[in-house]
Amino acid sequence: MSRKTYTNFIKPIGDYIVAILLLALLGIPILILWLIISIQSGTNGFFMHERIGQHGKKFKMYKLRSLQGEYSNSVTTEKTHQYLPIGKFLSYSKLDETPQLLNILRGEMSFVGPRPDVAGYADQLEGDDHIILNVKPGITGPAQIKYSREAELLQQQPNPKKYNDEVLWPDKVQINKDYVKNQSFSQDLFYLLATIFPLQ
Repeated sequence: MSRKTYTNFIKPIGDYIVAILLLALLGIPILILWLIISIQSGTNGFFMHERIGQHGKKFKMYKLRSLQGEYSNSVTTEKTHQYLPIGKFLSYSKLDETPQLLNILRGEMSFVGPRPDVAGYADQLEGDDHIILNVKPGITGPAQIKYSREAELLQQQPNPKKYNDEVLWPDKVQINKDYVKNQSFSQDLFYLLATIFPLQ
């Protein structure tokens, strides 16, 4: 199977089919989590966050709320936002990402790909870095796996935003460029398994 055949045909069809099956399986648990979060937060347990998608197009990414207060495009840590009682569990288990199955069905995301970022980052990519926007962003991906404890890492920094901008973001860009250039079924399967069964 050529890379073009996989990325243009096999992967999108597989994403769509698996997303439908998972929504059928997880639909009720997601609604139960939404109800618990809504009670704990006093607001809608679901929220939409604007992200930069394929070809630089903006889209609304769905999530389950894990933090108190309003979300912004700035770097968030426990210094700036407090977890809901169930929030840390949602964040660490990645269950807060499950509503993104809807983004997959809408054709905005894939299961594996560069993690979609907020405006001011991905939409500012230039030159060869812009290749990252050639593919759909993913629920998980190589940079997401490497920095699976990103919130903890940022929490340890005296200036989280500066550390993110000068250290994490450039490294993520390089990781995602390598992913896009070498994308394959075996690679995507590895990242999915590494997400479900993390080594750390």
